[in-house]
Parts: sequence; C-alpha cells; structure tokens
Amino acid sequence: MENIEQTTSNFLKKNSWWIIIVLIFAVLAIISIGYYNHFITLEQNVDSKWSEVENQYQRQADLIPNLVSTVSSSVTSETKFMTDVISARSAYNNADTPLEKDKAGIEMNNQIAFFMRSVAEQYPTFKANAQYVTLTDELAGTQNRITVARGNYIEEVKVYNIKTKKFPGVLYAKIYGFENKDYYKAEEGATTTQEIGTGKLP
Repeated sequence: MENIEQTTSNFLKKNSWWIIIVLIFAVLAIISIGYYNHFITLEQNVDSKWSEVENQYQRQADLIPNLVSTVSSSVTSETKFMTDVISARSAYNNADTPLEKDKAGIEMNNQIAFFMRSVAEQYPTFKANAQYVTLTDELAGTQNRITVARGNYIEEVKVYNIKTKKFPGVLYAKIYGFENKDYYKAEEGATTTQEIGTGKLP
C-alpha cells in the first residue's frame, strides 16, 4: 500500500506541470462548450421570435388581396392607395433576409394603415360593408400582434448582441462565428411619407 502511495506521489511530482496544463485545457474546453451551447440557445430564441413576427407579417400580406378586392368592387378605377399597398405587399414577398423582410413588413403595415384611413375619410359608406369591416378588424388585430411580436424579437436580438459583445463571450463568439444580428428600427411616429388626400377615391 505504501509502495502504491509512494509511486503515485512520485508520478504527481514528476508530472505536476503536465497535470496542471491538462486541467487548464479541460476547464477551458468546458467553458468553451458552455458558451457555444449558450449562444446556440440565444440564436434559437431570436429565430423563434422572428418566426412569430414573420407569421404575422405573412398573415397581413395574405389579407391585402381581399381588402383591395373588397374596395375595388365599389370603386370604378384603381387608385394610388391600392397600388401603393399592393406594391408594399410585393416588396415584402420579394424580400430575402429577416432585416429586409422586417423593413418591408413595417412599410406594408404603414401602407395598410394609410389605406384604411383614406377609405374611411373619403368613402365612409364602407363602414356599412360587413366584409370590409371584418377585414379591417382582422388587419387591426394582426397589426397589434405584429407590434407585440416585433417587441419580443427586438428584445431577444438585444440580449443576443450583448452576450456576444461582452467579454469574454466576444472571444468565443468570434471563434464560433456568432455574428451581430441586425433589426430594422422604424423611425418613431413614422407611418408613411404620404398624406391623406393625395389620391382621391372615385
């Protein structure tokens, strides 16, 4: 027993530096794996929140044809309001990255709001159109859900960006290729560059 203890003691003395180095590498590896898994979790959270935003944007985009069709049924010619909201929908559908889609989605949101305000101002009889009222209610609800979903998405992006920029996380983020995530920040109070009344409904 004493021989075993003596042998072990001698081994530890002779290889103490190697043992320390191995332990250091083991600790660094555990920390590195921990950061990687943490960043993966944060990235998945961002992607999940973005999916919620995108689902609401798509729902809004899908309602636009019915909205335009309903208004067109009582309007003899296409108006600027219609072309603008259709163009905004097309821009959203053609956008590729989340940043592009978010920017196009906000513009689509703004154009729909402008469209509905313009119709209410210049064509008040639509308030009695059950189909139009149902559509506008659905769109209003969707726009509210977009606001909430975007808020949650932006918060997750901020959390992700902070974690990947703060030391020592920034070192591991660079090693593993976790890059900063961008999001579209709409100007406060901005709805559209147009003014109500720039294109009268017939």
